[in-house]
Amino acid sequence: MNATHSGVDPLDQKGILDDARRQAGLDDFGPDYFLEPMAKLLDAARKEAKLSEAGIAIQRGRMISGLVARLRMFDAIKKHPEIAQEKVDVAAVICGLPRTGSTMFHRLLSVAKGFTAIRWWETQNYAPFPGEGRGEAHLRRKAGEKIMEGYIQAGMMSIHPFALDEPDEEIIIMDQFYVGTMPESAMYVPSYAAWLNTYDPKLAYEDLKTVLKFLQWQDTSRKGKRWVLKTPGHLSMVNSMLQAFPNAVVIMTHRDPVSTVPSYCSMIYSVVKMNSSEIDSVTMGRFTAKRWAGFLKNFTETRDKVGGDRFIDIKYENLIRAPLEEARRVLARLGVDMTPDIEETMAHWLEENAREKRAAHHYTLEEFGLTEAGLNEDFKEYKARFLK
Repeated sequence: MNATHSGVDPLDQKGILDDARRQAGLDDFGPDYFLEPMAKLLDAARKEAKLSEAGIAIQRGRMISGLVARLRMFDAIKKHPEIAQEKVDVAAVICGLPRTGSTMFHRLLSVAKGFTAIRWWETQNYAPFPGEGRGEAHLRRKAGEKIMEGYIQAGMMSIHPFALDEPDEEIIIMDQFYVGTMPESAMYVPSYAAWLNTYDPKLAYEDLKTVLKFLQWQDTSRKGKRWVLKTPGHLSMVNSMLQAFPNAVVIMTHRDPVSTVPSYCSMIYSVVKMNSSEIDSVTMGRFTAKRWAGFLKNFTETRDKVGGDRFIDIKYENLIRAPLEEARRVLARLGVDMTPDIEETMAHWLEENAREKRAAHHYTLEEFGLTEAGLNEDFKEYKARFLK
């Protein structure tokens, strides 16, 4: 299924790069470290992912879109070298297992005065389209709306509360550098995942900082604000993340993996099915559970070496029961008082985004080949330390 009627492989790296150059009318991709992880991912996609014709088209289109954004960004930096001089202040990075309340807390913190975050539509297209001037985003927002329609049709809204203008994960942008956990949440690519365990993603984090500078330069209302980032995927790359954002407080959200892991498996399997009808839920479920258990082990070991001063722990139950109190505690750590204005803004956001307003998300352990006993064993060290 990887060849067209003309015999051309649609997942050929050179062909994808050439098509991106043609679409953008540009040829400078900036630092080319991404070519290695891109090649590894394409090889795994061919050999393991069992992509359908639709899945191949989706993945190829996603890659070209990300490469076009990269071309446009580095072209903009050539024309406006002041972009590279922007000062980016990342105040906090939220991570933890998926499905631990981190999305809610990310969005809650970002509404506080003096903070900013990457909006969902920006994760899809961080570089302006032709016809958009500095500070303009009307064409990219329209493109984001079309992507969002596809998520709605696929039933994704009950699993993750996608919203055009709400903050979302920077891992979506790092995916466009072919580094991070996003590829394996859309395709079954175990060889790429294994290789990624050996890869140093520090250059991808440098590119992420460049994107933050670019977004900050585009939107002058962000000047002087501090960034709040969030993605569970940082657990897999914790050393480089800590080095990239040396002044950031790391907020780790905690919840019983028996609840979180099968929920996350349900989410990613919904995406995998868009790309392949041949990968079954048990294969994805068991692979995913072991993968995230390994991430947590790596994260905990690194955390012990770094020391606990940079970390704040939040239990999911406390976050759901008293989100404003948890926000107050974190803001204090960031040197910000919970003023009446901030509290009112946060309370209004919580009211407008109550979980009850979304459809329920249904899943079982069994459909992903998981058992409670097995998950308790895989995550026993994590549970003993953080979920007492």
